[in-house]
Amino acid sequence: MTDLRFWFDPVCPFAWLTSRWVEEVARQREYTVEWRFISLRLLNAHVDYASHFPPEYEAGHTAGLRLLRVAAAVRDEHGDDGVGRFYTAVGTGIHDAEPTGGTPGHDRRGTRDFLAPVLADLGWSADLADALDDEGRDALVQAETDEALALAGKDVGTPILQFLPPDGLAFFGPVISRLPAPEDAVALWDHVVGLASFPGFTELKRSLRERPQLRSFGVAPGEVGETEDWHGGSRRQKR
Repeated sequence: MTDLRFWFDPVCPFAWLTSRWVEEVARQREYTVEWRFISLRLLNAHVDYASHFPPEYEAGHTAGLRLLRVAAAVRDEHGDDGVGRFYTAVGTGIHDAEPTGGTPGHDRRGTRDFLAPVLADLGWSADLADALDDEGRDALVQAETDEALALAGKDVGTPILQFLPPDGLAFFGPVISRLPAPEDAVALWDHVVGLASFPGFTELKRSLRERPQLRSFGVAPGEVGETEDWHGGSRRQKR
């Protein structure tokens, strides 16, 4: 019995912002949220990263897959509530942090050095970090990725939401670059669900947007970044 399913890749800034908004909506509406996995690295397994993405993206997406392996191990040990706590802790460490400047061949977010203090703060076993290298968990991550695409269509990315699963409406997004104020969160939710509920609705989109309002993008809390034709990596390919 859950009200919402939310598919996430932990390195995606748009999934993170949407998830924090969904958490606020869930708090106010007393919804339960089930956290599920979608991997940008697996979504783009067929893509030549060198020609489709900036040079640091392959390492970043791979780091996301490695963290999802750990999230799968967390689910085994601590249940779905544990996955939610893990995503909050990892996401805070990734997105509410100063910019690190990714490199083409390495991304610290997928390493034990990054994960160890996260697990320690949660009070969980450091052995969970062993799952970073456990490729045997990729089949589960792939299955949940495929599940999300079956619900929302193939030309999508992160995040994907389903309201009132297993038969309720599912959609990609909404992609937001900043959090609404708590008093506005539910109103935005009602607008999104109302639009997505119309059977004939397909897409509402604009490409001109501001960079994600996150410390990891150099935007301090309360500041507003410049509006630009900025695309990021929430989709399966660079927009």
